Amino acid sequence: MQTDVLIVGAGPTGLALACQLIRYDIDFILIDKNQTTTPHSKAIGVQARTLEIYEQIGLAEPLISLGMQALKAKMFAGGKVRGEIEFGALGKGMSPYPYVLFVEQGKHETLLHDFITSKEREVYWNTELESFAQTPNGVSAQLKKQSGESETVDAKYLIGCDGAKSLVRHSLGLNFEGSTFERIFYVADVLLEWEHGHDALQVFLMRNSLLAFFPMTGEKQYRIVGTFPEEFSKDEGDILYDEIEEQIKLDADLKLDITHVNWFSTYKVHTRHVNKFSEGRCFLAGDSAHIHTPAGAQGMNTGIQDGYNLAWKLASVLNSGSDRKLLDTYNEERLPNAESLMKTTDRFFNLAAGKNPIFAFIRLYIFPYIAQFLFSLDVVKRFVFPRISQIAINYRKSSLSKTKGTFKVKAGDRMPWLEIDGKSVYDYLHEPLFHLLIFSTGKTEIPQLPGDLMLEWRGRIDSHFFDLSSLVAEKFGTSASFFLILRPDNYIGMISDDFAPAEVRQYLERFS
Repeated sequence: MQTDVLIVGAGPTGLALACQLIRYDIDFILIDKNQTTTPHSKAIGVQARTLEIYEQIGLAEPLISLGMQALKAKMFAGGKVRGEIEFGALGKGMSPYPYVLFVEQGKHETLLHDFITSKEREVYWNTELESFAQTPNGVSAQLKKQSGESETVDAKYLIGCDGAKSLVRHSLGLNFEGSTFERIFYVADVLLEWEHGHDALQVFLMRNSLLAFFPMTGEKQYRIVGTFPEEFSKDEGDILYDEIEEQIKLDADLKLDITHVNWFSTYKVHTRHVNKFSEGRCFLAGDSAHIHTPAGAQGMNTGIQDGYNLAWKLASVLNSGSDRKLLDTYNEERLPNAESLMKTTDRFFNLAAGKNPIFAFIRLYIFPYIAQFLFSLDVVKRFVFPRISQIAINYRKSSLSKTKGTFKVKAGDRMPWLEIDGKSVYDYLHEPLFHLLIFSTGKTEIPQLPGDLMLEWRGRIDSHFFDLSSLVAEKFGTSASFFLILRPDNYIGMISDDFAPAEVRQYLERFS
């Protein structure tokens, strides 16, 4: 078998990556050792940036229909509600999806898998990677099917989306350093009877433990996440569900009845990332490259963004003849993000459940009483939502980013969301191309781009001309005409107030 890209692992990262490769008409083989998509809920939080990515291929609304929006959070201490936060529209004006979506990973994976099969592609289930070897021209991989039969795949590139125990990562000899939280986490999907309704995330504040109830689709369905105390000494594989339920009732300190258990799991949380995201013609994405605490629902969404970043670069090399050096920017851009995310989730977890006495005091006696006021402030919303939703992730220090002029928005930032004439700017940006966007006051002469440049880039870039409205001027921090070049992943590659065609040519030549 021969292909452009071999994807190892058909979890959310591998499936979402395959959907992106379909957009770019790249041939791929996607394998997974399991029989089909997961039947379990597992990762449930879907962030705004993921929905923006899915919107480009028509999957945002179908996914939203499968889940529940997190509209508010109630904070409990000592068995009573001590505070409430409204965050149904926390990101209003910052994204078309100004909330966190809760949807079971099993349903999420099924949606992605259905998209793949609808495009006459398939997943090779019950197929396991045994080994692989690189040459200057490609990767040769040995696969084993459930029957025991072996098969060889020759691919131009290999991408390991095969989880925290990644064979691809081990075979490449990459480091995976970090730390482990010694306390054991538990997660349980249950049918729950209690008096507190089904309209909010319920967070229980304790001195050095974590407990939260997430409402799921279906009446009285909840995801419960918590930790055992430090002195709990059992191995994670030896814990019985009855012990989990006993801990839940003890920590919640209120009357509740768990009438049915759909699924539960126990685990220790590791925070680790690779020393680099690629080696030769092999790449890592998702949990194979980074794992985090569950704080903030970042892990799965980060893996999906890994694939989103890599897909357009592979397409530029495979379909348009770009220099392979472009693929080096995958590690350049995604590794710093993984490093930053690991620090952020660790801090967030320690704030939410760490044993530091100062944090514990704030958590129990201050935060619940001021949270509602804090989250009503625009300055807090503008700080919190971009970081939780992942719309704040940027590549400003990337070699692909060029800013010329003074702007609030820089090259390397995600294209800000705004409406133009009542229409989302993202509606203009569905095609998997580079996009030239010109915002003009009407007072600046805008020269035509050279014909030979546009001929060379025909089919690779489109252009859009907009008036510089007051909303655009406020978002970008300028009252003068300017233009920007969006990469195919809708990150700003170049932004400038200098309309010199030579500037555009010089920027685009790095992708030739």
